[in-house]
Amino acid sequence: MTTIHEPVTTTATPEELSVWPSSTAEPHPGDATVGGVSLAEVAGRYGTPVYVLDEGEVRRRCRTYRDAFPEAEVHYAAKAFLCRAMAHWVMDEGLGLDVCSAGELELAVAAGFPADRIVLHGNAKTPHDLKRALWYGVGRIVIDSPSEIARIAAAVGPDGHQRVMVRVVPGISAGGHDKIRTGTEDQKFGLSISDGYAQHAIARILDQPQLELTGLHCHLGSQIADVKPYLAAVRRMVGLMARLKEQHGLALRELDLGGGHGIAYRPGEPAMDLTRLARKVRAELTEACAAAGLTVPRLIIEPGRAVVGPAGVALYRVVSVKHTGGRTFVAVDGGMSDNPRPALYGVRYAPRLVGRRGGADLAPVTVVGRHCEAGDVLAADARLPDDVRAGDLIAVPVAGAYHLSMASGYNAVGRPPVIAVHDGRARLLVRRESLEDIHSRDVGL
Repeated sequence: MTTIHEPVTTTATPEELSVWPSSTAEPHPGDATVGGVSLAEVAGRYGTPVYVLDEGEVRRRCRTYRDAFPEAEVHYAAKAFLCRAMAHWVMDEGLGLDVCSAGELELAVAAGFPADRIVLHGNAKTPHDLKRALWYGVGRIVIDSPSEIARIAAAVGPDGHQRVMVRVVPGISAGGHDKIRTGTEDQKFGLSISDGYAQHAIARILDQPQLELTGLHCHLGSQIADVKPYLAAVRRMVGLMARLKEQHGLALRELDLGGGHGIAYRPGEPAMDLTRLARKVRAELTEACAAAGLTVPRLIIEPGRAVVGPAGVALYRVVSVKHTGGRTFVAVDGGMSDNPRPALYGVRYAPRLVGRRGGADLAPVTVVGRHCEAGDVLAADARLPDDVRAGDLIAVPVAGAYHLSMASGYNAVGRPPVIAVHDGRARLLVRRESLEDIHSRDVGL
């Protein structure tokens, strides 16, 4: 594969490239490279659909979080995307890991990630999830319901020890879509402050000597670009910590504010300003604790999408172009099986023609997938060159988070591979799911 050694000038505008990995360049008109590797060459070598992941961008974003929150623990939220290489990158950059299942946990541990730097989440942890977490010795388990208290205590045993946190519902509405708002009273996560369930659960934990309550946890939602909800969460969580100290003499040493930091999927969309977030949260936490007479707890944050989302690009091959009903439909060889987010949340992307120079004029098109659903739309309001045709290569930026991790087996097309690019080299991280893989699970005859 061709290596690009020198930076080159792109004809795309800075605004257009604002949602692409910072390594993106255009050595020739229409030929985009990421991490020094031609996207057209990736598609030619590995086929399409294919996910391209810029290792340098992932590492840079990890370091950005470490620099913005030097006094905090930063845990990468594995649900956004996880493979063994990703676990290595996160570990190398000094981040911890947040997992939601035994599957994510075992994948991380198999990659060499230290279990004591892993936190287990989940509103409905199965017995298997808890068994594996305790067996590996995860750093913390976040308790999400009262029933987990007795289950964990029994599994630990009278002579055991496990650090735990309690997920609290702060009663704050924030997030880019109602399906990803998790800080309110009307959803499945956490224990409410307002009805006393959080306080009751904490009292029960304190009666279990083998469980060490290290702190409180909350997560407001996803795609939050405003700092204010996090400041409100700090105030409410510190208020609860103050009441716990008064009632139980309990001095909690950790406060986890979760993640959910918003990123831009299209040029011009708002994104979280991490520097401002860190400064404001730090000041609010210090002030609130001083007013309550508390020692400032160690802050924990859990970014996922904001680390890996902008580092990914999805490549598709155009199968057909159809003009009907006054609209132009550009159908590609992937769709909702490899990216269900537009159908789930109405997410909008800014696809781009790569691999050749398109016509001078841009035309409005609807980029659709290959699946048997009218809702299989990847980009409803895209603008592509008016000469787009079958065989063209379409690139969709900001495809690193919640694509492969949410991919399905719909229509038995197989999930795409993941290719890492870095310093002019491409390497396979996750191979394409083959028809043989799919058939091997069918044992019904």
